[in-house]
Amino acid sequence: MSIMLFLEYFLTLSQLTLHGYCFIEMRFPWRPLALCCAAPGRRASSSVPEVIQSFVPASSTIDAHTLEQLQAFLSRATRLFVITGAGLSTESGIPDYRSEGVGLYARTDRRPMQYAEYIRSAKSRQRYWARNYMGWPQFSSHQPNSAHLALQQWEEQGKVHWLVTQNVDALHSKAGHQGLTELHGCAHRVLCLGCGAVSPREDLQKRFKALNPSWGAQAGGVAPDGDVFIEDEQVLHFRVPSCKDCGGILKPEVTFFGDTVNRRTVQFVHERLAESDAVLVAGSSLQVYSGYRFLLAAADQKIPVAILNIGSTRADHLAEFRVSARCGEVLSVIQPH
Repeated sequence: MSIMLFLEYFLTLSQLTLHGYCFIEMRFPWRPLALCCAAPGRRASSSVPEVIQSFVPASSTIDAHTLEQLQAFLSRATRLFVITGAGLSTESGIPDYRSEGVGLYARTDRRPMQYAEYIRSAKSRQRYWARNYMGWPQFSSHQPNSAHLALQQWEEQGKVHWLVTQNVDALHSKAGHQGLTELHGCAHRVLCLGCGAVSPREDLQKRFKALNPSWGAQAGGVAPDGDVFIEDEQVLHFRVPSCKDCGGILKPEVTFFGDTVNRRTVQFVHERLAESDAVLVAGSSLQVYSGYRFLLAAADQKIPVAILNIGSTRADHLAEFRVSARCGEVLSVIQPH
């Protein structure tokens, strides 16, 4: 794919731009796409550029009957609770961990940073931040796709009661979604583990640049959550700043693997779920318990569940029905009135 075509894709997505970080409210136009159903078993031609399709697993085009079922399910809901995962953002060009054939676990033997390793090892933090520094310009430039914009439109229409995302990419915020909990935090914010101060990630990028004016490295590929692959010997001289207020350790305000979600956040989400009358899972395999627990709670409360995800999920047995298709392909043509 040519660079010009790739740039044209992002310009076409409403020419969105991020100013600041997650808390900023922004409004974008949303247009439903015309419904087009291919013959059963055939994969539809995709409007998603190849460079982004490389992160989206293969799927068959959804048939009209299945779309009607999902439409009916959503039409019955008056207070819809939505849980989204990495499969929603792969169509924006952000790779995920678990997608069959194209996720990080399938493509490489690399594994994400563990919380305990980050806390105990200065060298691990140095390696993490060097990779993150290199990957940040690209990661922070990603924009909402048609699925994010559709869900924001549903919220404006009063259909979505609350949305919980397991993603840390800020794309729901960029799309203008208001009733939102970022279950695993947001990579656009930085937390001091000493004094608790929170600051924009973009400010830290400037500090990295000032501390490392002549540092450079060769990236070996894009990873999820805002970093790239760099060989260890390339990061030996990379300098990592401390908190300007207390000198403490800085960390993205995200839940690392091996860490736990804040209890108050979990309780808040449980309260929003209890107020809802239907659950839609979009783009998540729910393999991580932090999200799966809400499906267990929905089952206990007899709240009906629909799942939209390419491939099986941990909660398939709890769903009224499931749809295996791209989130953008489906959500952009649904009118959940």
